[in-house]
Order: sequence, then C-alpha cells, then structure tokens
Amino acid sequence: MNWEALLSLKRFGDTHKRLRIEQDETRLGFEVDYDRIIFSSAFRSLQDKTQVIPLSKTDFVHTRLTHSLEVSVVGRSLGRIVGKQLLERHPQLKKTHGYQFNDFGAIVAAAALSHDIGNPPFGHSGEKAIGEYFKSGNGLQFKNQLSAKEYQDLIDFEGNANGFKILTESRQGIEGGLRLSYATLGTFTKYPKESLPKKPTRHIVDKKFGFFQSEKEVFIDVANELGLNQTRTGKDISFSRHPLTFLVEAADDICYTIIDFEDGINLGLVDESYALEYLINLVRDTINTKKYNALKFKEDRLSYLRALSISTLINEAVSVFLDNENAILNGDFDVALIDKCRFEPQINDIIKLSVENIYQSNEVIEKEVAGYKMLNSLLDVFVHAVVNNSNGKANNYDKLILKLLPASLHVESNSLYKNLLDVCCYVASLTDGRALQLYKQINGEVG
Repeated sequence: MNWEALLSLKRFGDTHKRLRIEQDETRLGFEVDYDRIIFSSAFRSLQDKTQVIPLSKTDFVHTRLTHSLEVSVVGRSLGRIVGKQLLERHPQLKKTHGYQFNDFGAIVAAAALSHDIGNPPFGHSGEKAIGEYFKSGNGLQFKNQLSAKEYQDLIDFEGNANGFKILTESRQGIEGGLRLSYATLGTFTKYPKESLPKKPTRHIVDKKFGFFQSEKEVFIDVANELGLNQTRTGKDISFSRHPLTFLVEAADDICYTIIDFEDGINLGLVDESYALEYLINLVRDTINTKKYNALKFKEDRLSYLRALSISTLINEAVSVFLDNENAILNGDFDVALIDKCRFEPQINDIIKLSVENIYQSNEVIEKEVAGYKMLNSLLDVFVHAVVNNSNGKANNYDKLILKLLPASLHVESNSLYKNLLDVCCYVASLTDGRALQLYKQINGEVG
C-alpha cells in the first residue's frame, strides 16, 4: 500500500480525481467529512445510547456521543503527530501532492467520530440480542431461506458493518449516503472482511467483519481506490486495513480503558484509593508528585491522572505505529497498537478491574438483561409484520406496526435478506430511551 492512494479524496459518484493541491484550505475535504458526520441524525442519536451504564440517570456518565467526541479528539492528536513524521519520511506527499500533517489528523478524527455510529442500544449486549434472535430465537426459521453469508450477517450482527452501511447507503435522492471521502471510509473500517469465514486467522483484521453483503460492492470499490491489499479473493473477500485505522482503534482503546475506568470510580463501583494507584502506575514516569499532592478533591485528582494517562498512551501508540510503518503498509502488522506498547501490563490491570467491577456490576447486568428482552420483543413484532407484508399476508395489526417504521425504510422489497437486515438496522438505530418507549407501546403500556 502507498500513502498517495491511501489519502484519496474521492467521494461516491466522482467522475474526476480530486487533488489535494487544488483543495480549498478553508474547506478541506477531510474536514467536510467530520462536519457531515456530526450533523447526521445517526450521530445525534448517540447522545442516548449506552457507553457503560444503560439508561443511566447520572449526569457525568459517558454516552456513546461523549465517548465518540473524546475518541475523535484523541484520534486527531494521533493523526497529526504521526502525519508530521510521515511527511518527513515521505516528502513527496507534501512537495508534490500538497498534503499537510493536519490532513492525517482530520481523517482519523472523522473516522473516530463515527466509529460507534452503527452500534445498537444497550451497548454490545444489543448486538448480541439481535444476533441471538436469528440464531436461537424466532428468527431461526429464516436460516434455510438465506445464503450462508446473509444468515451470518444476521446472527453475528455487527455494529461496525452497520456503521459502514449508515455512512454509505444510498436513499432516493441521496446517492452514496453521507458521501465521505474514501480515505475516511477506509480508515473507519476496522475489519475489512465479510462475515464468513469467521475468524479464519488470529490477525486483528479477522476478529470481526466490517460490511454486510448489502454493502460488499461498495466496500470493494473503496478498497480498490485506496489500494488496500487484498488478502483473500474469489468467493471470500478480505483486505488489509487502511494504516490509519490502527490510530482510530488506538484512540478508542485509550479512551475506553481510561475514561470507562474513571466513570466506574465516579459511580463508586471502583474504590478511589485502589483505582488511583492503578492510574499512577501507568504515569509513574511523568507524574508531577508535588502538583498531584496539592489537589484536594477526587475529581481534580482523577482529571489530572486521566489527562496524563491519555497523553502517555498517545505517545506510546505513535511510537509503535512509526516503528512498524512498513509492516503496517504491507498488511503484516497483526495486533492493536496498544497491545504492543510498553504499558500493556498496566493497561491489562485496569481493564481487568473494569470488567470485574464495572462491566459485570449488578447495575449493568440488570439493565442489559432488560435490553435483551426489549430488543427481542421489538425484532419479533417488526420482523413478523414486514415478512407478512412482503408475502401479502399482513393483518390489521401488522399494518399498524409498519406505520411505526420510518418512511425511508423500504419494506416492500422482495428480498427477504434486505427486509430482515433493514429491520435489524432500524432496531439498531433506536436510542436506549426510544427502544424502551416502543417496547412499552407495543406491549400495551399507554402514557
């Protein structure tokens, strides 16, 4: 892979090549990507989607929206720092093509901003709830009517693939979705493969999948424009990651490691003195002890250690990326950047404590269980109505249910796969609060 192709400004429908040297510096294409994402309704819905605690009424706990904004800020820093070094290593990028180090920051920031845009309500348990409806619930009846990959798309419903769908899906009058640059779309895609074969290797790109069968051709177009290495051909399509994807992943890893941990402390799920010791172990080489000891309030101590921890891990991720640039460009680098940094033991300690005290706390588990019930019920009602409608068997109740679906959802399709996937993506688009409201309405709870 080469940086000239990887930094493509092309957008869906372009008939002429967009050159960086001809860009308006006051309205740079990669910055337009950021604007389009942040003004989208799908991004706005993240304000009421779970990051750690579903349906939390605590004002300082992060939602997917605040998490995404923070990941974007960290990603921008990572991109700029790496970009500055890459321009020194590859001077033709600046001299011949006009790229600036801020371009790298803008691409990573936009991709990071949208990294959770496809996630269902109730966190990762939402993905599992949708998948299990088709794997072991009433959706199992459709297995023999779908191709193996179509069925796998449903039983392993993936927020990353749904995100790519949201960013690229054409609607009547809106071709190419948000029409983001291909550089941003490539950087967004953490797992550039289909749902099958499942985890064929231990390489990080094979951990999950990044696009549904409905967007397969769209992704192939993006991958070919960017010059991504194709690692599997024929009936099973897979590519190497866009190198900047490693920076998006690092930004996400840094934020959820440190900031979810901070939420757990603020919620009283993790003992403060115990937790602060873990963070201090991470920043022992850079902490200003005198400044830290002068801080009298918990939130100030946490804020100081959080900022120092994030800064430390940014520098580590940059170092690992630059040290492994050639392997990354060749598609040979097979783990997350943070997994190769010298602070991996300290990070693992924090994650272990978070899993035990936060992610597996009674408050989280109880609300995830409720989320399972809600999403299963919503899927069952909407799938039943849509399938009956496509078969010409819709009753009056089905017709009422269909009116709850957005007009943009074309459920008149003759494709069972498309109809089922569209229902899944609609349910995934719901906020935690809207899912709860719909569940109550469908179950006859009025008011």
